[in-house]
Amino acid sequence: MVKAHSLSAPAAQITPFCKKLEAPLSKRSIRVLQINLGRRCNLSCSHCHVEAGPHRSEELSVKVCDQLIQLIQRFPQIETIDLTGGAPEMNYGFRPLVEAASAAGKTVIVRSNLTVFFEPGYEDLPAYFAQYGLRVVASLPCYLAENVDKMRGQGVFDASVRALQQLNTLGYGRDPALSLDLVYNPPVPTSTDFSLTPDQQQLQQSYKAFLQEHFGVVFNQLLTITNLPIGRTKFHLQHRQLHRPYLAFLEQNYNPGTVEYLMCRDELSIDYLGNIYDCDFNQMEGLPARSPEGEPITVAKLLAANRLDLIDQVQTAAYCYGCTAGSGSSCGGSLT
Repeated sequence: MVKAHSLSAPAAQITPFCKKLEAPLSKRSIRVLQINLGRRCNLSCSHCHVEAGPHRSEELSVKVCDQLIQLIQRFPQIETIDLTGGAPEMNYGFRPLVEAASAAGKTVIVRSNLTVFFEPGYEDLPAYFAQYGLRVVASLPCYLAENVDKMRGQGVFDASVRALQQLNTLGYGRDPALSLDLVYNPPVPTSTDFSLTPDQQQLQQSYKAFLQEHFGVVFNQLLTITNLPIGRTKFHLQHRQLHRPYLAFLEQNYNPGTVEYLMCRDELSIDYLGNIYDCDFNQMEGLPARSPEGEPITVAKLLAANRLDLIDQVQTAAYCYGCTAGSGSSCGGSLT
């Protein structure tokens, strides 16, 4: 891991992210719709920026689901539909959106926690994923059981391995048409001994060697994602008086070479109410995407305008340093 010197309290002043940039962060033509189907999940992970869990009931409505299907069918420029949550599979709209996107020839990503396969009523998910050729992006924050269970709950590692073995049996990780990627999240900091995420390629080699040797599991890519100080991560940092020092650490490691590749520039993040954000992190912080006139954007407004590209400038905040520190971070892993 990349270490940096410890920061003593009080932390240095945080430079507004927009002032760090040489020019406003511009939006490009939209290629990706990332849809958060709701907050319901069978797990309550300590690092979850969505604050999802078994007792959350917020989910997509029939009306918004129908509007999203219209978007998918109307705009050929959309290449990828990225379904997340909560556990997206447990929230309304998952299967209708998968089937509409597949019929429209889009790449469909499901961000799965894997353990949902063993919940009553969801046992057919691996076969369903394979039937529609979904790209599975699965959370596995470490290849060691102790570390995973500490972050995600007792027994989660074993269940995740069994789920990966099921997916491998169906061809995932082996068949070029059935892509299986894993996601690494670092532990939430408990002191000012902060570190950046490890080198993605080196860590991928370690994951692949360990999982194949011990469990016969194979996968395509490892994606390393930095913990941004929002949601439960923010709560834990604030509880330990580390929120501001962590932001200062991320700013110290700002890498301008990542800005060109930020995921917010060509995607729309959509919540279960149909509101639109530049990214999933802005969604969780309630920072909506806006038109050049300053109006918040919704799915209904995109349909009425018959255009996806209504946004000129990405909304930014201090936590954007998390996506631009070191090698950068996105829902697709490191950026450089």
